[in-house]
Amino acid sequence: MDREDSPALPIEELLRFIEEDAPSGDLTSSALAPLGRCRAEIRAKEAGVLAGIAEVSLLFTHFGISIQPALSDGDACAAGSLVLALEGDAERILLVERTALNILSRMSGIATGTRAMVEESWRVKPSLRIAATRKTCPGMRALDKKAVVLGGGEAHRATLSDMILIKDNHLKLVPLGEAVKRARTRVPSVQIEVEVTSGEEAVLAAEAGAGVVMFDNMDPASLREAIRNLEVRGLRRRVLLEASGGIGPGNLKEYASLDLDRISVGALTHSVRGLDLSLEVVSRID
Repeated sequence: MDREDSPALPIEELLRFIEEDAPSGDLTSSALAPLGRCRAEIRAKEAGVLAGIAEVSLLFTHFGISIQPALSDGDACAAGSLVLALEGDAERILLVERTALNILSRMSGIATGTRAMVEESWRVKPSLRIAATRKTCPGMRALDKKAVVLGGGEAHRATLSDMILIKDNHLKLVPLGEAVKRARTRVPSVQIEVEVTSGEEAVLAAEAGAGVVMFDNMDPASLREAIRNLEVRGLRRRVLLEASGGIGPGNLKEYASLDLDRISVGALTHSVRGLDLSLEVVSRID
C-alpha cells in the first residue's frame, strides 16, 4: 500500500461510526432546530501530518455538505492551518462533526508519529523501513494502517490471513525447523516470517528457509552479534531482517544503525496521541 493507492474506506463502514455516535439522531440539534445553513471550517491547532481527509470528506459529502479541502492526506500542516471548508445544513454538519474530528485526530496523530520516526531512521539509514503491527484499535485497523502509510511507513500484515508469522507461542508447540517445514509445505506461495529471541534461533530460521527473521525484544548489542553470526554463515542475504519490541523515538537511532531491513513499532498505533483539530461554525447562511 502506498499513498497513491490508499482510497477512503467505503461509506458503509464510515456510517457505522455515525450510527454509534447518534443511534437515534442528534438530540441537541433536533431540539434546537431549525438551525439553517452555515459555513464551517476544520483547522489544525498544532503542527503535524494530516490523514483521514478522504474519509471525512466522503462522510460530509454523503450528508449533502459541500466541501473544499485546503490540504490533502499526507500533507504537513502548521498550527492554524485550514484543513477543510464546509458549507451546508447546520444540523448535518453538527451530526458529523465529532465523528469526523475523531477520525482526523487519530489518523493524523498516527501519521505524525510515523513521519517523525521515518525521518529519524532515514537520517541514519535511508533504506530502513518503519512498519506498523497488528496492535491497532479494534474496528479501526484499516484507518490506523492507512495513517501509517500516509506518514511514510509500511502497513505490514493487516490480518492473520495475510502471511505466515511463526511466533513464540507457536514455537512452544512445534520446534522451529519443523514449524517452517510444515508452513512451507502447506502454504508454499506465502512468505514465512519467524520471530526469534536469540542469534541461535535466527540461524535456525534462516537455515530452515524463512524469508523474514524478526528479532523480538533483543537489545542492540545482542542483535549486532546475531546479525554477525548470520553473515559468518553466509545466511544474511537470504533473509529480510526485522527488529521489533520496545523500539521508539528514544532508542530508534541505535537500532537504525544496525544492518536491519525493517523495524516494526507497535507504539505507532497502540499509543496514539491524536492531533489537535477543531471544527468551528464561521457564519450563518441566510
